[in-house]
Amino acid sequence: MQFTVSARHMELTDGLRDHALARLEHDLREFPRVETARVVLDVIKHAHHAEIVVTAKNHVHVEAEHACDDMYVSIDEAVGKAARQLRKLRDRVVDHKHATKLGELEVEAARNGAAPADIPEV
Repeated sequence: MQFTVSARHMELTDGLRDHALARLEHDLREFPRVETARVVLDVIKHAHHAEIVVTAKNHVHVEAEHACDDMYVSIDEAVGKAARQLRKLRDRVVDHKHATKLGELEVEAARNGAAPADIPEV
């Protein structure tokens, strides 16, 4: 995975960079298909904004942002939102597969001696 951390209208400190990289590595560890993640930190008036853009294989593109008074909290929340979106996309793909396949039902029905009309429809 390739991570990029940048800042607008502020100086990017080593502490902020290390915190953002640590959170990305920790929260995106369960998604091996992630290729790049970009973090943009910004200060607008008195609000600290963190924007996360994650790209993965199969044209997956996720954006998340959060704004509050503390930059560290903004980073944590934005990375959490991006991880939730990736988890939701992954679960949606996995849930489309049927738990019991029709062929398995037919084989089980044949073993039990059931007639083809007794096989439940999926």
